[in-house]
Amino acid sequence: MNTHRYLKLRKIFLAAALLLMCQPAWAEKRVALVLGNSAYQNVAQLPNPVSDGAIIAAKLKEAGFDVVDSRHDLPAAETRRALRDFADRSRDADIAVVYYAGHGMEVDGTNYLIPVDAKLERDTDVYDEAFSLDRVLLAIEPAKRLRLVILDACRDNPFSKSMKRTLASRAIGQGLAKIEPSSPNMLIAYSAKAGSTAADGDGKNSPFTVALSKYLTEPGLDVRRAFGFVRDDVLKNTSNRQEPFVYGSLGGEDVPLVPAPAKAAAPSTPAPNPQAEVRRDYELALQVGNRDAMSAFLAQYPNGFYANLAKIQLGKLAAEEARLAATEKARLAEQERARLAAEGTQKAQLKAAEADAKAAEQARIAAEKAKQVAQEKAAEAERKRVATETPAADKGPEIITAAGNPASDRAAASTPAAEKPQTEKAVNVAALSSGPPPAELTKPVQTADLTKSVQTELRRVGCLSGDANGEWNAASQRSMALFNRNAKTKFDAKVASVDALDAIKLKPARVCPLICQHGFEADGDHCSKIVCGEGSFLNDNNECEKRREKTPTARRDRDGRPDRSERLARPERLDLPVRPRPAPEARVSRPQASGQIVCDAGGCRPVRHGCRIDYQGGSPRNGSGGNVEVCN
Repeated sequence: MNTHRYLKLRKIFLAAALLLMCQPAWAEKRVALVLGNSAYQNVAQLPNPVSDGAIIAAKLKEAGFDVVDSRHDLPAAETRRALRDFADRSRDADIAVVYYAGHGMEVDGTNYLIPVDAKLERDTDVYDEAFSLDRVLLAIEPAKRLRLVILDACRDNPFSKSMKRTLASRAIGQGLAKIEPSSPNMLIAYSAKAGSTAADGDGKNSPFTVALSKYLTEPGLDVRRAFGFVRDDVLKNTSNRQEPFVYGSLGGEDVPLVPAPAKAAAPSTPAPNPQAEVRRDYELALQVGNRDAMSAFLAQYPNGFYANLAKIQLGKLAAEEARLAATEKARLAEQERARLAAEGTQKAQLKAAEADAKAAEQARIAAEKAKQVAQEKAAEAERKRVATETPAADKGPEIITAAGNPASDRAAASTPAAEKPQTEKAVNVAALSSGPPPAELTKPVQTADLTKSVQTELRRVGCLSGDANGEWNAASQRSMALFNRNAKTKFDAKVASVDALDAIKLKPARVCPLICQHGFEADGDHCSKIVCGEGSFLNDNNECEKRREKTPTARRDRDGRPDRSERLARPERLDLPVRPRPAPEARVSRPQASGQIVCDAGGCRPVRHGCRIDYQGGSPRNGSGGNVEVCN
């Protein structure tokens, strides 16, 4: 080998080795799949998903992701192929991210993402034409450190309105259903909380994607805190109508999508603030938002200001679980009562079922009220916590509030931390545990989302024929009154309430009967025209009746001649006028006789009435016979 060439190759190898040795310790492989579906073929197109996917893909590429596979308007077959290819890329990746914008729906508790070529004429078509969220989770499962799925798919789904249900008990929910990931180090972010819908917004991108592009790839920012900032921005920009939510959990270590840049060593590091660490752990537990997270926080910090806050949050979660259990029990009791009524069960057994259903409904209402009280108490506690920490932020300690304002976080990080006095904490805890909630928290608020949800459910049970537009007008009030009459309930028809929404959701099938005009019959949720077969006609009872054939009838006339009235009504000849017959003359009464005369040897005489003449041959004059009078 040439000596010059050998030296040159040696320099190249040494440079490569030095380059690898100088790489930061946090270098990880990061891959992403971005899907945006706007051009739906069988329903109205969506304006934002393609542009939403484009802005997220651009942000991930700027953040230095190794692979960013961006696709849009994919049919079902190409979507499954893209997920399969992405699963191969995730096998040796540390962080795997899937972002999806488009239509999604929940059927029987399972979430489905809908490709652009789906028709979904029946509810069972979703198993063949859409792909479940579990299929997406399977594609990112090989990633080692973080598995992240972001779904901007909680829109108002047009497929559920036109979809024909093959089974009345099959539930088709609004938005997406709540999910608890079974794999570790996995987060699933919804653009709106489970069971609610998200808005597309007035601009080129949805409010959720705008906030996501602002915080998700911020260097050094933990992904959980990034979603906390996204939540606050969306709530602010939608006037608290849309609340993003994150499901799943991570460990105690910060997991940013983009590592923080290396910093020069500071000459002196201030002592850490123990209270700030407690506050951060509480914020993380609050962001996870389940019982296990709050219980783990209380196990680590059993006493203090934030421990009391955690106990209040646990009370709210327990009230929500009790409400869900009571709602499910009421639904099952109502189904059992309806089944017994349909089967014609004995009156005593049916009465007992009705009593159970009524008791379950009362328990559900009580649980709903308890949940509202717990929510108001937790909201008041958070409000007081934020109000307490805000003045301290001006003095310099690190503050991480529930609102998660990044500006205050940066200001807190730039100044030395100072622990709050223990007396002040005691005062704050006492303030949280005493006194009724303020009037503005207990006052019921009728939001457009609640009204739209009630209208959607009223349409499902057949009591509302108009659109669910979020305006509680006269038609909506009439439909609520119609539901009360058919379901034997007494909700206030003037307003849309949470209690009414839950009661309507308990009904698995149509409540208000479908009324069709004459000539049409009910066919599921539609009126179909009645078509009678040949030889039949539609009668006044809206039933097909066989047409009777006309048969000639014999008419008996006197002496084979037409009736006298017919003879007077029509002439014998059409060219002769009808002349009236003269009135008969009055006759003088005479003795009744046959008008015949019989002669014999005694002479001639009239034949008596009832007798006849019988000729016996010969001549009466010589006594040999002749005509003889015969009387019977």
